[in-house]
Amino acid sequence: MPQLNPNPWFLIMLLSWLTFSLIIQPKLLSFISTNTPSNKPTMTTHTPSWNWPWT
Repeated sequence: MPQLNPNPWFLIMLLSWLTFSLIIQPKLLSFISTNTPSNKPTMTTHTPSWNWPWT
């Protein structure tokens, strides 16, 4: 069963993760987020419970 042989696929997976972690991820994290969080207090609203006709 060649699917269970990890010999070629493990190296491919390892190189893919190293490429992502070392090259692509720092480039993506360097972008400035356009949706900055604000310091507004959160408003909690009370929703009334439903009156079920069968209870």
